[in-house]
Amino acid sequence: MGKQSKNGKSENSSVGAVIAAICIIIYLGALVQAAVRFYLSIEQCRIRAENEFDAIVELALEDGRRGFRDEQFIETMNNALAAAKSIEALIISGPESEDAFERQKGYAVNWVNNSPRFIDRWGLSNKNYYRPLPINDFRNANIKAVARAFDYNELSKILKETLLIILIGFALSFFTMLVQLLAGTGAGTGSGKSNEKTNPAINTDSEGDEHTDIEIIDSESGPKGLYSVRSNIGWEEYTKDRLDSELHRCSASEKDLSLIYMDFTGIKNDTMYRQAAEEAVAFYTSRDLLFEYGKYGICAILPGVNLETGISKAEKFYQRISQKFHGDRNTSSLRIGISSRSGRLLNADRLMKEATEALNRAKKDPKSSIIAFKSDLDKYRAFIASQN
Repeated sequence: MGKQSKNGKSENSSVGAVIAAICIIIYLGALVQAAVRFYLSIEQCRIRAENEFDAIVELALEDGRRGFRDEQFIETMNNALAAAKSIEALIISGPESEDAFERQKGYAVNWVNNSPRFIDRWGLSNKNYYRPLPINDFRNANIKAVARAFDYNELSKILKETLLIILIGFALSFFTMLVQLLAGTGAGTGSGKSNEKTNPAINTDSEGDEHTDIEIIDSESGPKGLYSVRSNIGWEEYTKDRLDSELHRCSASEKDLSLIYMDFTGIKNDTMYRQAAEEAVAFYTSRDLLFEYGKYGICAILPGVNLETGISKAEKFYQRISQKFHGDRNTSSLRIGISSRSGRLLNADRLMKEATEALNRAKKDPKSSIIAFKSDLDKYRAFIASQN
């Protein structure tokens, strides 16, 4: 089962990597196509502006020979500008004055000392459109134009289509993550159920006594995931790091912390151990702070709980376990060792050592199932001062 789980995770990782690569390609492709299309749009707009300017120059020369800058000439220029798609404004100069023609008044032309000048505005091309007008005997007659740098409608279309492509990539990655999350959750739930199931088989030995063989699913060696498949609580290897973290947090907030070691000496198989672990979860309410200890032991980290409260909780849990196992001493034998921070600045190793010593004494004492390690705070402070 462990190999199947590993293969499933490997397949999910491979699929995720492929989808991620596809999404990256989609994003890059969207940006590249947008850049290329934008460049081509600018080039097309420039070519169209040159052609329109050439046509307007020819029209100005033809109509100017009939009557340069008269009312009909002005009307012809306005009509030509209105028909153009890229040219935004014209300035036609004569011997004495200049005339300005705009598609949108005040957008492309500014008047300075009664002289029209093109505005340096974003969106207008910086290309110089200029041509002299050799009309009759008029001297210094010329025509200038300013054009759009790009087509706004085409740019809007490019941006919308690029955004659509990017949204498709986002949707693909989102649904892929969702499917992988659901698949991972389903796999985790399935494996949890299979571990809880046992296959009892009633066998009869040669003496006629019945006994139950329990099939226990063996897990791979070493921690895999947050919780152990054997007990569904934290791996023993994670205890020290989590305890160090909780000690640091409690020290910063000046709170106490109790550490409880429990050893179920009467448990003989993993099924009973898992049941005992679930009882601990139900009682202490936090699966994240419960860890395996030895073969059939449990470690409980209780932040914000002082030694007296820790002892009280241990006594209540002892009674709960005794009731659950119907008072069968062979199965409910439970020994508990407790230690607490008690206002001291200490690390996980020290606190674990104290709880272990308390547990060992509880195992040896036939009268006391629960023993707490109580430190002398004054002696501890004196010891710390002597070390500095």
